[in-house]
Amino acid sequence: MDKIKNLHLYRAVSPLSRPIADSTHTISEIAFFIVEIELNSGVTGQGYLLSFHYSPEAIEGALRDIVPMVKGVPVYETGKLVRKVSAEHEYFGKEGLQKWALAVVNVAMWDCWGKTLGMPIWKILGTSVDRVAVYGSGGWLSYTIEELVDEVTTYKKRGFQSVKVKVGSTSIEQDLERLRKVREAVGPDLRIMMDANQGMSLQDALILSRKAEDIDIFWFEEPIDHRNYEGYAELRRKTGISLAMGEREYDTDPLKALIQRQAIDLWQPDLIRMGGVENWLQSAALAEAYHIPVLPHYYKDYDVPLLCTISNAFGAESFDWIDGIIDNPMRVENGYAYPREAPGWGFRFQEKYLKEIRIK
Repeated sequence: MDKIKNLHLYRAVSPLSRPIADSTHTISEIAFFIVEIELNSGVTGQGYLLSFHYSPEAIEGALRDIVPMVKGVPVYETGKLVRKVSAEHEYFGKEGLQKWALAVVNVAMWDCWGKTLGMPIWKILGTSVDRVAVYGSGGWLSYTIEELVDEVTTYKKRGFQSVKVKVGSTSIEQDLERLRKVREAVGPDLRIMMDANQGMSLQDALILSRKAEDIDIFWFEEPIDHRNYEGYAELRRKTGISLAMGEREYDTDPLKALIQRQAIDLWQPDLIRMGGVENWLQSAALAEAYHIPVLPHYYKDYDVPLLCTISNAFGAESFDWIDGIIDNPMRVENGYAYPREAPGWGFRFQEKYLKEIRIK
């Protein structure tokens, strides 16, 4: 029985790191924490979480605390570990950084299990499709108009069929100007999505949605506070705009609430916030039961293999932030991403970019 022998922690910074901003955050660094699991057999697997510059001490603490609960666990007992750790975390709450720590270990275990079986995750779980549409993400409010146009036209040249633009600045007219410049740059055929990162009031979101009708916005992501379910229902009812939600959620309760109010069109689970592979798949199954497509948040290198295993995959968000520090960047061609054929998740972080964190 192949059990977990050791666990190592690392931190890395993207070579593409630079200050960026949306409507609610100014982000100074694009950084990651990486967990590496070693089995008795010598097989190793990795999982990572996107941390930016936030709370490094707290993240390290959550990762260190989970180590004693992981050692000696059979690598395939991913679900059992979720239950065990969730019970331990209950006192301080099952949401937040403790769940992130559980998730990144879960992802690393799946990597190890895939390598032990000699198969990629998307084949282990059963394949529905062998490629996934991706959209070009970014469009940060900190970009100048020139930088924004350069980014979206670059995505178009790469064959992407959709791009996303941040909104929720201090001026609705400024948001509209940026959106119109993007539409002029990419032409009528590319889909444009807008994302307010919960930074708008309901009234402003209603105004922006109506005024942007001539720009042909495909969907509106997180316009208002993610727990304002009635507000989402009102926005969808009064404007008819499609709404995308889910990246801030830790379980499926918000999805249920939005479904009950007919207030969601696209479900965007975050693999790490949801707590790992099993929980991500459960949320996708719930969405499928109500004919809601799945378009996950950020983790392309994990999401594409998982999307290949479900029937309601809509697409994946594409960033290139880790490509320069891993050994096998995902193939993206003509607007589609292809899951790797290598076992597990099919990639590793290069050692030269990893700064080890001591486990006390």
